[in-house]
Amino acid sequence: MFLALLLILAVWTGPAAAQSTTVADWGEADLATAAALRDRALKGTSAYDHVSSLVTEVGPRLAGSPGDEAAVRWAMNRLGKLGFTGVRSQDVLVPRWVRGTTEVSLLGAAPQALVAATLGGSIGTSEEGIEAAVIEVPSLDALIGNEAPDVKNKIVFINERMERTKDGASYGKTVGNRVRGASAAANLGAVAVVIRSVGTSDERFAHTGRMVYDMDAPRIPAFSLSNPDADSLSRHLKANKQTRLRLKSTARELPPAWSANVIGEIPGTDRADEIVLLGAHLDSWDLGQGALDDGAGVAIVVEAARLISRLDRKPKRTIRVVLFANEEFGLSGAKEYARLIGDEHMKHVLAMEADTGIGPVIRLETQVAPESLGAIETMRKALQPLAVEAGNNTASGGADLGPLRSLGVPVLDPVLDASLYFDVHHTMNDTLAKVDAKVLDQTVAAYAVMAYLAATKQDDFGRLAPDR
Repeated sequence: MFLALLLILAVWTGPAAAQSTTVADWGEADLATAAALRDRALKGTSAYDHVSSLVTEVGPRLAGSPGDEAAVRWAMNRLGKLGFTGVRSQDVLVPRWVRGTTEVSLLGAAPQALVAATLGGSIGTSEEGIEAAVIEVPSLDALIGNEAPDVKNKIVFINERMERTKDGASYGKTVGNRVRGASAAANLGAVAVVIRSVGTSDERFAHTGRMVYDMDAPRIPAFSLSNPDADSLSRHLKANKQTRLRLKSTARELPPAWSANVIGEIPGTDRADEIVLLGAHLDSWDLGQGALDDGAGVAIVVEAARLISRLDRKPKRTIRVVLFANEEFGLSGAKEYARLIGDEHMKHVLAMEADTGIGPVIRLETQVAPESLGAIETMRKALQPLAVEAGNNTASGGADLGPLRSLGVPVLDPVLDASLYFDVHHTMNDTLAKVDAKVLDQTVAAYAVMAYLAATKQDDFGRLAPDR
């Protein structure tokens, strides 16, 4: 009778036991190893050394430039010395744009030079430059919606300020000014566009970044002003509607050049053919050193994988680090990686990238199959000492993961504290001085835990619906 009762209880409790995330997804030894890995990283990592080496030995790494070529060599050498296996490169054809020189001057009774940057991909001006009256609009939407007065033969000034937020969400609300502003203004007859920098700093640092010309729109030069200089121009326009600017740029486009993705792996054990991908981009803009964008990201994913490689308890799946070429100028490396892996994308169990500076990680957002959300909560609990909050399940995963996500690969999106990130993002102030080693260690700890748990999970994270 007692034995029969035990059997009945076993059958009755079976489904509940199967719902236990710890039992179904990870054993206690794996969770204990993840906790030890986290605590080890918090005591100090080599992440700062990786960033310092990259910005000191290479510096700016604009796609297709000599610095970009040097960065590929640096990455191949660095991963090899750190003990990664299968270190290799994937050739990627990238656009080649040269900034040249930039001059923006306020004319009139109180003439002065303004701090400005030519936007990435912009054409230059003639040798004489452009001189014209300025018309201010509050946003791209206002310009497109014909809420602006006649802009024909004028310089359009899009004056919309990016708000400071912890998660950087306001970047997406204002970056369209940079990307689409030139074509929107050109379609209305403008001779050039000037935008307020898409950044949060009150210092005189102008923000650059990629702009895109519509195929059917005239091409006009595009510039950004630092926030204080945008304020100054706006004040002048309020006092004198006939305010004029002189613009000059020697920016130009050259034939495409070759760059490369750099790949290194920490091999798995019994599921070595399955991949957990950690990504960051190797290129940077040319104004600063690319320390936060994305030297920090490179350091985070490299160091997280390196720490896992030192564990006695090895991951079942292979952890693959991919340092992507040309994220800034059109995701060339990410697209080529997705193309070259072919059907191997089915073996990519999970992917995450680092591309928002040093951190710390404040929230974990995801896009995984709904049945994997219990496992995600267990993963987040392993991050609790790092004060990582729960997020939603609609994450993008980041720019370089877009091509993989569109193939159905699940993604994690660790949200980094971006309170100060957009003070330096895409400016000459993106330097090693802005990198805090201890904050970087917290972020490495979070990435290492997530990567290790993803690589040791009993089941996978499902698949996403591929884009059509």
